[in-house]
Amino acid sequence: MHPTDTIEPIRLTPPRAAALMPAGVTAAVRAFVTHVLPPLIVIGVLVLIWEILGSRPGAALPAPSRVVQDTWELIVHPFYDNGGNDVGVAWQLLASLQRVAYGYSLAVVAGVSLGVLVGQSTWALRGLDPLFQVLRTVPPLAWLPISLAGFQDGNPSAIFVIFITSIWPIIINTSIGIRNIPEDYRNVARVIRLNGIEYFGKIMLPAAAPFIFSGLRIGVGLSWLAIIAAEMLIGGVGIGFFIWDAWNSSRISDIILALVYVGLVGFFLDRVVAWIGRAVTRGTSAS
Repeated sequence: MHPTDTIEPIRLTPPRAAALMPAGVTAAVRAFVTHVLPPLIVIGVLVLIWEILGSRPGAALPAPSRVVQDTWELIVHPFYDNGGNDVGVAWQLLASLQRVAYGYSLAVVAGVSLGVLVGQSTWALRGLDPLFQVLRTVPPLAWLPISLAGFQDGNPSAIFVIFITSIWPIIINTSIGIRNIPEDYRNVARVIRLNGIEYFGKIMLPAAAPFIFSGLRIGVGLSWLAIIAAEMLIGGVGIGFFIWDAWNSSRISDIILALVYVGLVGFFLDRVVAWIGRAVTRGTSAS
């Protein structure tokens, strides 16, 4: 080496922050930033605006901080039971969910069956589809007086309203799915000589499942909407009656708290049906 030559220093590049974390942690952070952080920011901004507007003198609605203060006992004691209709919000929600479970389950069974019939039979399509198109436009609460006259009781009347409200998207989406089964699938079924039950279980349902679960997701949302409206009129225990009773007693904060719970439960029901749909259709249904 010549005496005038200089030795270049070795530069060490620090590792990237992502490389210091395990792959699972990196994926979790990325998922949080992508899917969780944006709605949290939006919700935070909306709550802040609500707080500012609700804190002004003469504001019509209470601010979020006032809502939490007024409903703190309901929040921390959701399962209290003083007898009769004086029960916690959790019991009110469970009573509504029980009615939804009955009515929606009946709608699933009847809706899928009728949808398969209409999708398979041209005669049934021509005869029933116009009737379905007319009945599905009837508002949910318009069915309540008829159901009360027929059942003479509030609980089965509410279940019927859920059933008649949620069945139409299930029928329509199922029939569309059946009619859109590729002809190649039908030809294969003829070649291997599948009987009716085998064709239904191995060809028809798997091929139409994405359409069916789209109808089921719409139906469960309509079920939850219908029960809230119906319970406001039939009385008894239920989150709809809780909201109506709070309005009659001028408890606006209780109404706002109930609406938050209603929204969260509705979102949960939709996610559950979507998850089942993805599991059944192996990810081909809409999320």
